[in-house]
Amino acid sequence: MQGKDEFNVEHILAKLTTWEKIQLLAGSSSWYTVEIPRLKIPKIKLSDGPNGVRGQFLFNSTPSNCFPCETGLASSFDVDLAHRVGEALAGESRIKKVHVLLGPTVNIQRSPLGGRGFESFSEDPHLSGIMATAYIKGVQSKGIATCIKHFVANDQETDRNFVSSEVNERALREIYLKPFQIAIKHANPWSLMTSYGRVNGVHASEDPRLLDDILRKEWCYQGLTMSDWGGLYSSFEALKAGLDLEMPGPAILRGRMLQIGLTSDKLSVSDDIDPRVRQVLRLVKRGIESDVPFDDPDTEGQINTDEQKHLLRRAASDGIVLLKNEKNLLPLSGHKKVAVIGPNARVAMTSGGGSARLVVSYAVSPLAGIREVAHAKHLHVEYAIGLTTFKALPLVNDYIKYKGDPGALLEFWNKEPTGERNDFMSLNPCWDEEKRPCGAMDPDLSITTRWSELNLTDNVDPKINYTCWLRYLASFTPDEDGDWEFSLSIVGKANLFLDEQLIIDMSTWEVPRSGSFFGDGTVDVKGTAKGLKRSHPYDLEIRLENVDPAELGSMFHRWGGIRLGAARKRRPSEEIEEAVNLAKRSDVVILVVGLSNDYESEGYDRPDMSLPKTVDECTGEVFTQDDLVWKILEANEKTVVVNQSGTPVAMSWHQNVETLVQAFYGGNELGNGLADVLFGKVNPSGKLPLTFPERVEDTPPFPSYGEQVEERGKVLYNEGIYVGYRSYEIRNLKPLFAFGFGLSYTTFKYSDLQTPIHVGEDGTFSVTLTVTNTGHHDGREIVQVYISDKEASLPRPVKELKAFKKVPVEKGQGVDVTLDLDREALAFYNDKAKCWVAEEGEFIVHVGASSDDIKLKGVVKLRETLTWTGL
Repeated sequence: MQGKDEFNVEHILAKLTTWEKIQLLAGSSSWYTVEIPRLKIPKIKLSDGPNGVRGQFLFNSTPSNCFPCETGLASSFDVDLAHRVGEALAGESRIKKVHVLLGPTVNIQRSPLGGRGFESFSEDPHLSGIMATAYIKGVQSKGIATCIKHFVANDQETDRNFVSSEVNERALREIYLKPFQIAIKHANPWSLMTSYGRVNGVHASEDPRLLDDILRKEWCYQGLTMSDWGGLYSSFEALKAGLDLEMPGPAILRGRMLQIGLTSDKLSVSDDIDPRVRQVLRLVKRGIESDVPFDDPDTEGQINTDEQKHLLRRAASDGIVLLKNEKNLLPLSGHKKVAVIGPNARVAMTSGGGSARLVVSYAVSPLAGIREVAHAKHLHVEYAIGLTTFKALPLVNDYIKYKGDPGALLEFWNKEPTGERNDFMSLNPCWDEEKRPCGAMDPDLSITTRWSELNLTDNVDPKINYTCWLRYLASFTPDEDGDWEFSLSIVGKANLFLDEQLIIDMSTWEVPRSGSFFGDGTVDVKGTAKGLKRSHPYDLEIRLENVDPAELGSMFHRWGGIRLGAARKRRPSEEIEEAVNLAKRSDVVILVVGLSNDYESEGYDRPDMSLPKTVDECTGEVFTQDDLVWKILEANEKTVVVNQSGTPVAMSWHQNVETLVQAFYGGNELGNGLADVLFGKVNPSGKLPLTFPERVEDTPPFPSYGEQVEERGKVLYNEGIYVGYRSYEIRNLKPLFAFGFGLSYTTFKYSDLQTPIHVGEDGTFSVTLTVTNTGHHDGREIVQVYISDKEASLPRPVKELKAFKKVPVEKGQGVDVTLDLDREALAFYNDKAKCWVAEEGEFIVHVGASSDDIKLKGVVKLRETLTWTGL
């Protein structure tokens, strides 16, 4: 490998052969670019983000620290925190020998139903762009490249590979491109990932208008562009449009296809190949300059410092939003008997699902965090699940061991283990003394794993064939007496046995596929083991025959997957009754409901905004988390309802609850962060980065969200620029909770607003005011500045967020706050003139605590109209 001072991009480009250039334009594997040893060009390593750094493996990956999901980070409105999180993620990247972190995500949440909504910052492009800017600067300040994604309008998972987002030019510019524009202008992310879908009929990965006209020419972007994994659909069109790198590798649509294009004179080395190679080499140079080692890339480490844990905890608590506290029940004090109830209390929901999901180094559940505080305060805590509503039952990680150590044994065979008998998947198997199928051959590979969710796409010894047979063996020890329900989702076909008894039969290829395992896995199939005894170990075995990924049309070169969950089986009515009785005998109740990575995930969208439900198998009666909330509120009025989700949910009971908290997916320390807020160690300061509607029918894209109209593959963005709070305000429709809303344990007074009479000739101006803490606790307030145009030549939103600042204010004290704005705060995009316009005239400056709580107003005047293009 050449040193950082020796790697001259232009010199190396001139020395490359044509075939070497072509090789560099696609990855070598799932997470690496191609190396060219002859010229000492190393392969650089990429890894999924955005809320952590997985490293290179999906299977048996090195555990990671998980930060809050991006909606949880954005709810802090804290650019300094976002920068610190970015710096920490750079450290996580370095110890895992990663040169490029695939994040942040800056797509806009058109609807709360979007499966990946939790992955993006906000419905507001300004908040999204500013938080992304801080995140990117934090990561890249430590030499690690970011990859801003997904460019552009990647706003739904339904049919994401071919769906066309039909969006008008003004909405595209003001809403969907704007976060990218802000981040590129102020932070210069070193790489960018295109989206899976089409924009106005053309796939983003091959759209010359997006990739060349706007990104390169108008914005003068100098970074690398890459496809999303499996998101390249053409060879020549994408190359000519400006898509630099095909991922993952090896090449599918490049490689020999580009060689054919050159020999047939459809492509030119100088015009089509060299510009793309130059960008790859520039990113390689960044990798060399990072000093992240290239040797032994498979060896990955972990960060387990007090400093990192403190930041994780602070990030978790700072993103929590207090929505209601009508009788000041919070912070909790003077309660001796505390009931913790709810399906989201005992399980740590660290993140949403899909590529953002991590194998976490540790996780603190809400129950664990509350118990830690309760122990220190000598409080008595009892727990009841209230209602089992898991879409997929909780993983069995905490219940399994192999030879005394946590985890399981995996055995692999390249041939049917029982040979001619061909009964490896038999429903009536026999076991030998080693608990193997009678007469089975010795396995070709035996390894251990700590986990019960396995993506067998990588990190498997290459001597194991793509089509193979495997066995998952552990002892399962329940923590309660009774019947236990197991759930199994797989890629392939499998059977689950417990103490040699068949529990789940998935031994045919007839089980329907679902969104699991990136769309290649089956639906969850459930089975019941009756009469299990607490603390008694049971022999658990899964036998699986996997499938060649080519048969699935998968992007992966190796496949196979297991997800095993389990929970004590109860009647829903009995669970609710147990929880009600606990609530009645307790001084206070903390009820934790919400969604999980089974409901919010890459691969599928939510069908509605409802909280999860379950069905009584005996009666067919449906029970919902809403039912649980109503029952607990009736049993004990001193109930704190905590909703945990990445995006809004419907709350039919909101008028009856007096104390309500929104907790997003908070990463490793979510439980401690929540406990810090509930018991007053941290004064909540989060604000909603998304409007919480009362019902899905009120959302701007309803009823067209996810639906294809006119012809297959078109989704109309009929709401135009009126996304999120812009829509509610133009329709004069009050949501459940407004954008930017969030309470504190103290109160703040806004005063002394000062605005200039005239805006500067370049469109810049400052706003100053005083914020006074009039309550009894030190606190932090998020000052928000919205701008509205008194008179415009085109329709404009009622007002738009254009600046914000988080300020600490001690009780009884006041602080002066200054916020700087520029011409972007006054402008709209004129699609006919094809430029940005800030029209001369008067603009109202709204300063407040949320979009619907404006405290002060002022007026500024722009003397002359400003027009411009580009950044």
